Amino acid sequence: MSFRLTTLPNGFRVVTEFMPGLESAAVGVWVDAGARHEAEDQNGVAHFLEHMAFKGTTTRSALAIAEEIEDVGGYINAYTSRETTAYYARVLRADVRLAVDLIADILRHPLFEQREIEVERGVILQEIGQALDTPDDVIFDWLQEAAYPAQPIGRSILGRSADVARFGADDLRRFTADHYGPGQMILAAAGAVDHELLVKLAEDHFGDMRPSPAPVALPARFHSGERREVRDLEQAHFALAFEGPGYCAPDFYVAQVYAGAMGGGMSSRLFQSLREERGLCYAIFAQAGAHSDTGMTTIYAGTGGAELAELAGLTIDEIRRSAEDMTEAETARARAQMKAGLLMGLESPSARAERLARLLAIWGRVPDVSETVARIDAVDAAALRAHAAGLAERGNAALALYGPVGGAPDLVALSRRLAA
Repeated sequence: MSFRLTTLPNGFRVVTEFMPGLESAAVGVWVDAGARHEAEDQNGVAHFLEHMAFKGTTTRSALAIAEEIEDVGGYINAYTSRETTAYYARVLRADVRLAVDLIADILRHPLFEQREIEVERGVILQEIGQALDTPDDVIFDWLQEAAYPAQPIGRSILGRSADVARFGADDLRRFTADHYGPGQMILAAAGAVDHELLVKLAEDHFGDMRPSPAPVALPARFHSGERREVRDLEQAHFALAFEGPGYCAPDFYVAQVYAGAMGGGMSSRLFQSLREERGLCYAIFAQAGAHSDTGMTTIYAGTGGAELAELAGLTIDEIRRSAEDMTEAETARARAQMKAGLLMGLESPSARAERLARLLAIWGRVPDVSETVARIDAVDAAALRAHAAGLAERGNAALALYGPVGGAPDLVALSRRLAA
């Protein structure tokens, strides 16, 4: 499989990948605009804008949008992240034209009716409330805020209730005008797609957009920070993060494989040591997330309040130990898990389309899957040991605790244990 890329004169990019044997296609527009591009008084507006996407345009009602896509058996959806907002559809081969037309309409001609704004405002406020009532969701927002305080990248994607309660049509239009230029948009499609058709559709629907300078997001700065919320819950939630590499950093894949070896599955160190051998928790995992200029290696566990102090200390000990004795067998297993996840995921046209857009936005090109696999295969145990040693030497971490966590060690104590 190979991709094709065309850039229109105004900077709008079209990238496609034909997948033989499929009768369906995934198609969408990815916009280089997310929560980290918001001003402080705009926090949550990117997500609000995404919610309004399907609430009606100058030519279609919300019901008409839903009926048109479902009349052909397709579906349409959207999501907001800290760096991207995506609007995408899945349809049969014959309905790609309709999918692009619908997506273009909601992006170019949103109505922003006051009644629909009020309806969706209520939905978003409920979404915020639900997140706050879900400890193993909200703790990651708190961890992000502790790691990147007073920075756009550290704020919640959903926004604060007080801000969401006052957003109006003018706020949505201003964010769109500032961040939804043709140079910030990528039309990506995979599956049963024809590149020339997609380019023609892009020209028809987006070719008249005027180029505009892309606002530059503030550089991220990782800090050591802690947030502790003592609540009378059944379980204590523990989340610890270390600064990791961004997508473009040379050690990006090292961080990914390291997280897999430490907490990526039932055979990982943390799962075996803290759950299987000691029974200190039900859930524990590690993951390496990344943005364009920064990243975080995160360890999460849900445990009892009485077990939290021991679990936190032993987690630090496992990180220190991994700098000394991470084995080639563990590394190979983590590499295999990462490659399998990548390759299995790419059997889906939706995953293919998202990969095209994401990598093109990050690197300005789409590396072949074989290049990505080779980078993963290049990671060895020595690289993982060096990565772990770097975490211990730098010592800067962020910590979030929620539930019966009054007796948990603080970040200073954990950092001292890490450096010991």
